[in-house]
Amino acid sequence: MNDATPAKAALPISVGGLTKTYGNIFALENVSIDIKSGEFLTLLGPSGSGKTTLLMVLAGFTRPDHGSVKFGDNEIVRLPPHKRDVGMVFQNYALFPHMSVEGNVGFPLKLRKVPKPEIATRVERALETVQLGGYGKRGIDQLSGGQRQRVALARAIVFEPRILLMDEPLSALDKKLREHMQIELRHLHEKLGMTTVYVTHDQREALTMSDRIAVINHGRLMQLGEPKTIYERPANRFIADFIGESTFLPVEVKAGKAMLGGRQIRTATPPEGEGRRLVLLRPERLHILEGKPPARLNVFEATVRDVVYQGDSFLMVAVMADGREIAVRGLTRGARVSAIPAAGTSVKLGLDPDETALVPDDEG
Repeated sequence: MNDATPAKAALPISVGGLTKTYGNIFALENVSIDIKSGEFLTLLGPSGSGKTTLLMVLAGFTRPDHGSVKFGDNEIVRLPPHKRDVGMVFQNYALFPHMSVEGNVGFPLKLRKVPKPEIATRVERALETVQLGGYGKRGIDQLSGGQRQRVALARAIVFEPRILLMDEPLSALDKKLREHMQIELRHLHEKLGMTTVYVTHDQREALTMSDRIAVINHGRLMQLGEPKTIYERPANRFIADFIGESTFLPVEVKAGKAMLGGRQIRTATPPEGEGRRLVLLRPERLHILEGKPPARLNVFEATVRDVVYQGDSFLMVAVMADGREIAVRGLTRGARVSAIPAAGTSVKLGLDPDETALVPDDEG
């Protein structure tokens, strides 16, 4: 935004042993995360998981019972919010309805007693950054939901904070605009380079936007990793079930082999340990087989129960002999539509060993 860009000022965040209780309920239980300088980290979890509590601790609006929060080398857990130098975008945007767009965006600079001429310059620059150049004189009630979201973002970045915190900022937008803004926010993050912590319960949003994802449930950190790792190698059943569509089949692991009934389920690498595991079946990874299947594939036999046409794709639900259901998702391109099996048809479903993941049979 000027020569002293946020990219130069971005700070790492170190969270150590954070615990916060409300009565007998753990909102956070011994959470530790190291966030890299300039990283886009998403806190992902269902409602009540603790993700917003963690964000509010970072912002300074919630005081933890125990633990440490460092921005760079500085311990800030007891520092009030206005001294933390973080930008914040709230779920409801928290814009002042009686102020113009430029009044809202310039408010953080006014609080910091920045001279008026400099405020005007920096406000217009921030609005240009979020593609709202020339909107400064408009009232908040003259803006669409997407434009209000951009104003809230401009207000959060106008004072060039080293850290940006966002609490489900796209939740009020319709699906099409939300998906568009996901890409725009990601591009803006790359342009500004500030350390960003983003809260959402939307799995696809997290996978789309993040450098890394921290999955939180019941106040505990379940898994921390890159989106591809979280999706393809979830640490437990909760994560596998929460992120993406999933079907699970129980297997027994013994001597480096996973056995389903009397046959081996092949995986990319031999499974470790022994005992019960679950095979994770993603609908888009299963293939409807025709003719003799390749020997290396894991093959599951079932009978089609339902087929749902969904425009660019179809969802097929098939039932195995033991009554377990398997979902399969495929594309409806051209001649492939006629190849979709009808209800009552027997099918063989193939799964590549490289895409066959085993997860513990627990909720983490």
